[in-house]
Amino acid sequence: MNDCIFCKIVNKDIPSKIVYEDDSIIAFDDINPEAPVHVLIVTKKHLTGINGVEKGDKEVLGQMFLVAKKVAEIKGVKDSGYRFIINSGRNGHQLIKHLHMHLLGGRDLGPKLVA
Repeated sequence: MNDCIFCKIVNKDIPSKIVYEDDSIIAFDDINPEAPVHVLIVTKKHLTGINGVEKGDKEVLGQMFLVAKKVAEIKGVKDSGYRFIINSGRNGHQLIKHLHMHLLGGRDLGPKLVA
């Protein structure tokens, strides 16, 4: 996708502070963090979101979770705890139509997602 900001980051057309990268996933610090640790974990394959996932994408979805665990370790929040969120659609507040996971940590995030 030529206009997708995450595809541009994957292709290194836009700089980012990369935390982790492998053949199918890239993880980088969010430029507008909502917590002391806020990393975006993004599929390199352009998937529009959860609704764009197909049976053949099972491996990359599993890899996202393994990368989340690795990123939590890299960022020092593995033991203190963290949260990951995947937004889907307009009401789910998915702003970028490319599958990605938010990993947040570094402080007590509270029991609720919204007030």
